[in-house]
Amino acid sequence: MQNNSFTILPMSQRFSLDPGKTYKGKITIVNPADATSDFEYIASVSPYSVVGEDYTADLVTQSNHSEISKWIKISEPVGKVAPNESKDVEFTIKVPVDAAAGGQYATINVSSNAANSSDNGVSVQNIFEMASVIYANVSGEIVHDGEIIENNIPGFSAVTPVTLSALISNNGNVHEDATFVIAVSDVFSGHVILPTEEDAGQYNEIIMPDSTKKIERNISNLPAIGLVKVSQTIYYNGDVSIVEKNIFICPIWFMALALLTLAAVITTIVMIIRHHHKKNKRTVL
Repeated sequence: MQNNSFTILPMSQRFSLDPGKTYKGKITIVNPADATSDFEYIASVSPYSVVGEDYTADLVTQSNHSEISKWIKISEPVGKVAPNESKDVEFTIKVPVDAAAGGQYATINVSSNAANSSDNGVSVQNIFEMASVIYANVSGEIVHDGEIIENNIPGFSAVTPVTLSALISNNGNVHEDATFVIAVSDVFSGHVILPTEEDAGQYNEIIMPDSTKKIERNISNLPAIGLVKVSQTIYYNGDVSIVEKNIFICPIWFMALALLTLAAVITTIVMIIRHHHKKNKRTVL
């Protein structure tokens, strides 16, 4: 069967647009070296929006912020890429003169062309699809209005990795960037767990207009049992939120073992006290 584990690059890109102007862009389709045949593709454009705090992608619903999906034209929407080769697929964005200011969002989708895909005469019916998100802003009256609603670090965790979370809103008319900086160290040894040479402990999140996003980040390389100091700093829309807390990490099995040990110790002490009490009574008699 055909190997359809293709890749498209970049997975997202940004454009600053002016009404009445035309812009060029491209994505690159990569057919891996271990593919058994040419990758025949179909490229298309979809509106892009998000639903709910978990940001479920909606590639169907058209809105005022996805008009750009109508402005994009793909130069070669159907084609093929040989194994171990890549191909640039170009597109243009023609912005209307009356385009409203603010964010515009769409996806460039690439899927396998099931109608033409085959391997050794066997038809490939599975359709594999990936998408590159277009984040664009049209110049004009831009409104920045958002806030950091929550910045949460748990005080206790029975499992690792430990999850930090945040809740951020955007009531403006364009996407905003939220920057997170996380630092972790062992309370007893002082060993710095994060940042490291491989992980700076910093990442960005895009907050879409007219939405609230719940953001969760797992912190790995923590001790199975111990006390760690964690700080999470959020920079967003001119505001800064800093939360610092010690997290006690203790597995459920360890707590159960500790409770059983404590119960056994208490029971033993009670039995010893009762034994001495009875012995004292016999001595008095």
